[in-house]
Amino acid sequence: MTSERSILNHIDELVAEERQLRARHSGGQGLTDAERERMAELEVQLDQAWDLLRQRRARSEYGDDPEGASERPPGEVETYLQ
Repeated sequence: MTSERSILNHIDELVAEERQLRARHSGGQGLTDAERERMAELEVQLDQAWDLLRQRRARSEYGDDPEGASERPPGEVETYLQ
């Protein structure tokens, strides 16, 4: 069972890591290839986590069980229009 709180905690952890990498980059140190790859992974994971949270909230709002929400694959969440 995944709670809204656990999803938000996961988002916070991902954002903290992303900020560390961005600070390193803006500090003039630049990013290694591995760090750039990790940034791309973080962006996808954040998109997936936000999507899951939105699904759960929508299900709750319309009287459905939020546990029926599931994480969508990267290819799906990455093609959404912002």
